[in-house]
Amino acid sequence: MVTNESIMDMFLHLENGNPQGFFVHVSDDVVWEVTGSHPLAGTYTSKQNFIAGTISKLNEVLESPLSLKLLSCITDGHSASVELVANSTTKKGTDFNNRYCWVCEFEDQVIVRVRAYLDSALVVNTLS
Repeated sequence: MVTNESIMDMFLHLENGNPQGFFVHVSDDVVWEVTGSHPLAGTYTSKQNFIAGTISKLNEVLESPLSLKLLSCITDGHSASVELVANSTTKKGTDFNNRYCWVCEFEDQVIVRVRAYLDSALVVNTLS
């Protein structure tokens, strides 16, 4: 069973520039749905595919690697809704201040499924 504290500990790695510390808590065969109609949208069926299809693509256009700050978390012990914000700058000097809501499902403290909601228009503008 996950708690708000254990989730905060997991997600703190994304803010502190240690994504590997976060992704050890994600199943290798996670199903990660990125909602919307933008270049990063889709359903990824592994941790590596998700990273390659989203974070790596964003990092190509950002001044520094993507950092996500945890704003809030609500959990029932088996799933959690996690609100995050990215306060980044692109290599072109524009702001990339995207807000996210990730609905995560856990098995034995490991994330096995995610539905991610974000500002699709901002992603399109950033990647074009």
